Amino acid sequence: MRNILLHIAFVVSLMSTQSAVYAQRTIEVDVCIYGGTSAGVIAAYTAQKLGKTTVIIEPGNRLGGMSSGGLGYTDIGNKYVVTGLARDFYRRIGSHYGKFEQWIFEPKVAEAIFQDYVKRGNIQVIYQNQLREVIKSGNRITAILLENSRSPAAMPLTTIKAAMFIDCGYEGDLMAKAGISYIVGREDNNDFKETLNGVQLMKGHQFSDGIDPYKIKGDPQSGLLWGISDDKLDPQGTGDKKVQAYNYRICLSDDPNNQVKITRPSGYDSTRYDLLVRLFEANPQKIKLNDYFIWSRMPNNKTDINNRGGFSTDMIGMNYEYPDGDYETKKRIINDHEVYTKGLLYFFGNDARVPKPLREEMLKWGYPKDEYTDNGNWSPQLYIREARRLIGSYVMTQANCEGKEQVTDGVGMAAYTMDSHNCQRLVIDGQVKNEGNVEVGGFDPYPISYRAIIPKPAECVNLLVPVCLSATHIAYGSIRMEPVFMVLAQSAANAAVMAIDQKIGVNEVDVKKLKEELIRNPLATGRIADVVVDNEETANVVVMGTWSTEKKGGYGPTYLVHDPVKNTLASVRFTPRIPVAGRYKAYIYLPKIANASTKLSLIIHDGKKQSEVVINSSNIKVEGQTSGEWALIGEYKLSAGKNVFVEVTSNNADGKIVADAVILVPQTK
Repeated sequence: MRNILLHIAFVVSLMSTQSAVYAQRTIEVDVCIYGGTSAGVIAAYTAQKLGKTTVIIEPGNRLGGMSSGGLGYTDIGNKYVVTGLARDFYRRIGSHYGKFEQWIFEPKVAEAIFQDYVKRGNIQVIYQNQLREVIKSGNRITAILLENSRSPAAMPLTTIKAAMFIDCGYEGDLMAKAGISYIVGREDNNDFKETLNGVQLMKGHQFSDGIDPYKIKGDPQSGLLWGISDDKLDPQGTGDKKVQAYNYRICLSDDPNNQVKITRPSGYDSTRYDLLVRLFEANPQKIKLNDYFIWSRMPNNKTDINNRGGFSTDMIGMNYEYPDGDYETKKRIINDHEVYTKGLLYFFGNDARVPKPLREEMLKWGYPKDEYTDNGNWSPQLYIREARRLIGSYVMTQANCEGKEQVTDGVGMAAYTMDSHNCQRLVIDGQVKNEGNVEVGGFDPYPISYRAIIPKPAECVNLLVPVCLSATHIAYGSIRMEPVFMVLAQSAANAAVMAIDQKIGVNEVDVKKLKEELIRNPLATGRIADVVVDNEETANVVVMGTWSTEKKGGYGPTYLVHDPVKNTLASVRFTPRIPVAGRYKAYIYLPKIANASTKLSLIIHDGKKQSEVVINSSNIKVEGQTSGEWALIGEYKLSAGKNVFVEVTSNNADGKIVADAVILVPQTK
């Protein structure tokens, strides 16, 4: 009898291992975050600091996603949109490099800061685990099942039970496995009355005219060179399932003491770069690496290298299967991109067909010894620019980006150009061309709807999706920036906490109260927030004299410029409301402009006495993808209330002066 019972128990156990509910261990938390990206870390830290238990599930073994994966040359758009903990992250980067804020950085520095958020938040992280199954009851996720990323069949499963789930992955795997509606590819322009969606044949990152696509020039029967599709070009604006190109943001070093030699990778095939040789032949004057790559310098002799031109680091047309692919498909595509990219670097330095100046320049570089030390000095994070996109209660479109349609439930802002990398490389009129690149900007910062980060209520009421959010392809191209993902993730975590406390679905969260909470508690710790006054805040700004309004390159939508050529006096007074008396560091934002005054005169009133400060504006160094910097005015003991002001004056000006924004940062020491 005992043997029979043991046999029955064994059979039941065996059956359970095949069932959706079996797991070797179960973890219960308030909020489960899937994806240890920059957004994932910020979401977990926020929820934990607001009193909820959290867990981060990271399929790899590194935190930070692209922000620690090589994208050190931050795509900002406008610093005005970077708020809360996202701003805190770039302040921490700045502190590391001895500055107020910093927007260019080394991967290891970013990773250390994300690890510090996890440590300070006492956040549990489960590495090397990927999603196997989502268990739902009606329109609510009750649990998710995880399997080991490296050995799915050999390792025990883990069940995560939570009240709320936040999908912070670049792929939207949790969203998809939960049965939530999503889209992959490009909408037709007619779907949302757009003009920049769908097929777009433009000049950006394009081949020069006349480059032959065939293995034997002029002979179509010889076949196409590697990387060229035989698809036909659809009409402009036509929707399809094609995905914009992925690449690696490459970190190299030219410090001989911090280099690992770039060698020929396993699987290298020089014919993959035959088309690049045609590009060399067509452009003999281009003999610098920066002609073929966006070669951005990072601190400590490192780089963030991005795609440039017709043939570069983007592996165009090789990622269509990725968004909906299974894990093995995704791994294959990631490996293909790694081999292609390492091969490209090796090709530039070693193939005799590469012009000698390019070879010589490339050989000065190597992989940095002190980066990605657990991954062969190579980033483990492929740049997944776009995969699945939620179809939520609201879809962000081109009209939102351009300010033609504005939402009232914004829980974050975006400001970057509507940006899509190329989606395909094909033959048009007997020559090779890339298709899909779009770079259209020039608009003001705009709000992102809360409804765009939650599913439709009928599909799920306890999931938020701040990364693969609800937006058309072209609108997503503006929103899909790391600082914005962090901002939206903090908003998502706040909403999750409110939903738990009130025992409601995320669709029932009072967005007005959510926005008030984000303003009241921007660091999720109760610490006093920065006090910011922008020139747009007319209730707190007094303008005297003649000033022109400029749009491009400032903090926020506009900034003011005064030209003292006629010796006229002018001033702009910023009057912040100081919530608590104490010591504050005061900064003023200085966009770089032509014919700027070398000196900027300021009058500071701390609530009791007045003083004058002169800033040597010619010393302001602008680094990274921005056109201005915060300049330190000084540290002051400020009175509470509205007795404090910072006034920009035209005194001593020997050129144009700017009045844009003032920020007062409370000092905790």
